[in-house]
Amino acid sequence: MIRQEHTAPSIYAARWSNLETKAREGIQRMLQDLLEEEVTEFLARPRYARRASSTPERVFRNGHGKPRRLSLTSGTITVRRPRIRGLEERFESRILPMFARRTEEVAALIPELYLHGLALRDFDLALRGLLGDAAPLSPASVARLKARWQEDYAAWRRSPITEEVVYLWADGIYVKAGLEKEKAALLTVIVGMRDGTKRVLAVSSGYRESKDSWAEVLRELIARGMSVPKLVIADGHLGLWAALAELGWKCGEQRCWNHKMRNVLDAMPKKEQPAAKEMLSAMQSAETEEEAVKLRDRFVVKYRERAPKACEKLNRDWPRLMSFYNFPKEHWKHLRTSNVVESPFAAVRLRTGASKRFKRVENAEAIIWKLLMVAEKRFRKLNAPNLLAEVAAGVVFENGIRKTNNSQAHAA
Repeated sequence: MIRQEHTAPSIYAARWSNLETKAREGIQRMLQDLLEEEVTEFLARPRYARRASSTPERVFRNGHGKPRRLSLTSGTITVRRPRIRGLEERFESRILPMFARRTEEVAALIPELYLHGLALRDFDLALRGLLGDAAPLSPASVARLKARWQEDYAAWRRSPITEEVVYLWADGIYVKAGLEKEKAALLTVIVGMRDGTKRVLAVSSGYRESKDSWAEVLRELIARGMSVPKLVIADGHLGLWAALAELGWKCGEQRCWNHKMRNVLDAMPKKEQPAAKEMLSAMQSAETEEEAVKLRDRFVVKYRERAPKACEKLNRDWPRLMSFYNFPKEHWKHLRTSNVVESPFAAVRLRTGASKRFKRVENAEAIIWKLLMVAEKRFRKLNAPNLLAEVAAGVVFENGIRKTNNSQAHAA
């Protein structure tokens, strides 16, 4: 039987501990070789070789520039850009741009860290832990990245919308900016596309979710090419619904059940709320609109004496609570509430509510847009995406079931 030497584990452990370093050194050598090869291709001759007849006599290699630190997600490496003398214009590397100090993936880490709760002062420590002590980071570099977000945000707001929109969720987040007297509402729109994907299409400041503010946001979306959705889902703010009427959109309107339930329960004695909540939950999950109406009537009979205001709130805007029944049952989970907006907003509200990070509302727009772009990468598709094409085509659904040509609902 062969006995394993006791020193072997320590040797392997040493090799394992140096694996990251070896990998970065390999990447560094490879990138340096690529930079040298780029110059060789440009000059049409390798180092120390005679120039070709087509190459100007005075164009030749001129050593290297100063060492440049470049941050990757695997750590920070150091390379030196080859220099060329004799050109009328400076040689621009396609591999390593002139002022690049980090890859796009590293730049994307900053909104990720912000989303997970790091304040600006913590970025340097966190990023150095990921990228190494040699990472070329500073408060100024982070500030420059945030300034670039402003430019990216402005370009995003002008980008065309080419995919067909089927569903639209709208909500506002209120931000307390340091130089503003009152909280400003950031009006946000997330849509469900024909292929089932969800996208953020608008993040824009507006005064208290007013009709004019929402109308401006919706006009901008139409100007960018957005199609009128088949259903709009939002809370009880009247500004959005008034804006839809003003614009003349021919689409369904769905009130968020979660907001409605909170409004109703707030108007009830605390001791009545648990039982009332069960009835309201059963109401919103009823299999048919007729069943939901019966459950509502039972609620009103039970509470009209003890909580008349709650009953009044429940009946108010009732048709908008029932709109989801005219769409596929597989989509009801997404359509009954504005959770599609509320869920990514939960992390955003945590970050914006932690401290007064924004001196102006304009700064909040770009930051929150960037956070939502990070969240958008993890958006799940809508259930049964194949049915979205039918909804977009105007197929009629009754109680979630597709109607046949003879207007009779067929079995599921």
